[in-house]
Amino acid sequence: MAERVAACVACHGEQGRATTEGYYPRIAGKPAGYLFNQLVNFREGRRQNTTMTYLVSNLPDSYLREIADYFSAQNPPYAPPQRLLAAPAALERGRVLATAGDASKKLPACAACHGSALTGMAPAVPGLLGLPRDYLNAQFGAWSNRVRSAAAPDCMAQITSRLSAEDLGAITAYLSAQTVPPHAAPAAPTADRAKLPLDCGSIPRGAP
Repeated sequence: MAERVAACVACHGEQGRATTEGYYPRIAGKPAGYLFNQLVNFREGRRQNTTMTYLVSNLPDSYLREIADYFSAQNPPYAPPQRLLAAPAALERGRVLATAGDASKKLPACAACHGSALTGMAPAVPGLLGLPRDYLNAQFGAWSNRVRSAAAPDCMAQITSRLSAEDLGAITAYLSAQTVPPHAAPAAPTADRAKLPLDCGSIPRGAP
């Protein structure tokens, strides 16, 4: 396995903990279903990154699942949150959107799908804490510009289309400024998919 993931840790850091560079995300401890879905998305062209596409272009699902399971089981310490120059009003707006949403804009809270602690939800929803703001901004930009997508229905594409530039900046500022709770882990899956605010093609049919 160390040989299989050597190319991964070159960018994502030892055990997938991320590096000090602002673009590469932490993949350690993410739900295995989420990691597998993203590897497939790169392979199938729903996400665009030359290096990732090259690495996974000829790998079968079984191989990708083993890589996803490996990084999902890793739990290295999180780095301290980024120190940002963000206005208090922007951070408060980000907190509201992340924890409560904005019904007037049909924006559900991030926590409704990503877990009340924003540390993800099994089997396939990632945590949002401990990620660099540059990475978060880049992913919203990719959805907005349609260079990132997911299996239909693509719930994040819907959400991104409803976000103003100011709200997007507020969310990423708030998320990247938060300290990751001790022993952070993805929440258990919701018992009723109908309780999720949006149908999500990344959650397998038949999953809770």
